[in-house]
Amino acid sequence: MLRGFEKPIQMTDFDPDAVAIRPAATVMLIDDRPDLQVFMMKRHANTVFAGGMWVFPGGAVDHQDEASYFDGIVTHRSDAQASALMELTSGGLAYYMAAIRETFEEAGVLLALHQDDETLLQIEDDAFDRFKHYRDQLNAGKLDLKTILELESLQADVGQMHYIARWITPHGSPRRFDARFFIAQIPSNQIPEHDDGELVNSVWLPPAEILERAGKEEMILMSPTLRMSNPSSRSESVFSWQSAWQCSRAYRALFLHQCYREMRCTG
Repeated sequence: MLRGFEKPIQMTDFDPDAVAIRPAATVMLIDDRPDLQVFMMKRHANTVFAGGMWVFPGGAVDHQDEASYFDGIVTHRSDAQASALMELTSGGLAYYMAAIRETFEEAGVLLALHQDDETLLQIEDDAFDRFKHYRDQLNAGKLDLKTILELESLQADVGQMHYIARWITPHGSPRRFDARFFIAQIPSNQIPEHDDGELVNSVWLPPAEILERAGKEEMILMSPTLRMSNPSSRSESVFSWQSAWQCSRAYRALFLHQCYREMRCTG
């Protein structure tokens, strides 16, 4: 999450060549409701990056996302395995952890398992206020994700997240990110909700409707968000959408290669 609001940057206020590219992670939350739908959030118009646009939960990778920091409380994927998927020598797990942290910060959804039996975290009514407090403290920088997981005897579940694409913000933007995109099904008994600060609205929509609204300019999406919504419009359920990635290594590799080429041309 980008902390706070800033005055919109004019093209003359910064040197495009001096803008660093920061690693980032984004999660497309999906669910059968009862057809396949995607959780979308609208950014406040006054945010520097993607102001007024509809986005998936996500943000920059932080120092607190490093794999070594979460030793013993991450399950179903090692840093070596995560890095191999992203064709990195190391550090891949940090993208997964950033994705989990940002999803909790921005949407209030925590992708985690109970340590004792590895069942999915389901935030029941009697625990809702407690987890809302955790989220507020995390957003305020007064608590970190590791502490929350330890307090609740949870493990970060990177196994339920599927890495699907990489996009790099093109030259000329006041904020540039090298973003890794993931998909994950929202856990049952967790209700996503925008933070009502940097994010001012949220909605579940079928992918085809996202594309339709974007085509009518009823929703403004960045190119990567629009492109990521397009393949899912041909799927009818979470299972079919995930299977398209898990069961066809060649298709996934082709899509990633296409994304990498397009991000250089279209952003």
